[in-house]
Amino acid sequence: MKNFNGFPTNMQFTPIPNLFLNMFMPGMGIHELKCMLVIFQIIYAKKGSPRYVSLSEILANITRSDSMRDATKPTYEIVMDVMASAVERRTIISIEVTLENRSEYLYFLNTQSNRLAVERIRCGKLILPEIETVKPVSVPVMTKNVFSLYEENIGLLTPMIAEELKDALMLYSEEWIQDAIRKAVYANKRNWSYVSRILERWASEGRKDGTHQQNNTQEDSDKYISGQYGHLIHR
Repeated sequence: MKNFNGFPTNMQFTPIPNLFLNMFMPGMGIHELKCMLVIFQIIYAKKGSPRYVSLSEILANITRSDSMRDATKPTYEIVMDVMASAVERRTIISIEVTLENRSEYLYFLNTQSNRLAVERIRCGKLILPEIETVKPVSVPVMTKNVFSLYEENIGLLTPMIAEELKDALMLYSEEWIQDAIRKAVYANKRNWSYVSRILERWASEGRKDGTHQQNNTQEDSDKYISGQYGHLIHR
């Protein structure tokens, strides 16, 4: 590398969200961090809405700069792995489309406006001229709505909260979780702990609508029959 003479007076800048710098960057591997910085640079250089970056654009930038050399894996596999990690962290939203008769992945920053745009693209309400078809998503719609409902009404969906929601989906129905989130909003208790306590209470005591309610009537009658005066009581 040639000697660096310093930054010029007039130069372009790429905005980076503070939330990304403070919450996600410290725990990222170097490859994922490089990909995310490339994504920010490409997306913010574009005009129009929604703005997104394709997998091909990321690969072209990474390959041109030769910044991701790995003797054990091709660059393509490294980028695919780190983008899967970024999608799992929910910093990025991904959709698979057909673009110029080939399969392509498009990546959007996970913002409210982009979530709405991606939903409209998936259901055909928003057509991007260069996209021929959008491939079906494998994530169940109701499950995805649980995450969106939480983030839009309770707060930021951190990786830890996302794991809590995934665990909750193994124990409770999507409808229960959605209703518990709404109940927390109405009570102005916008945190996961409160939502979790609602779910636990419903599971143990039942809901007013009777769903998943324990058979307390049977238990109450049995306690008298099994007592010391049980022989005097007839069903």
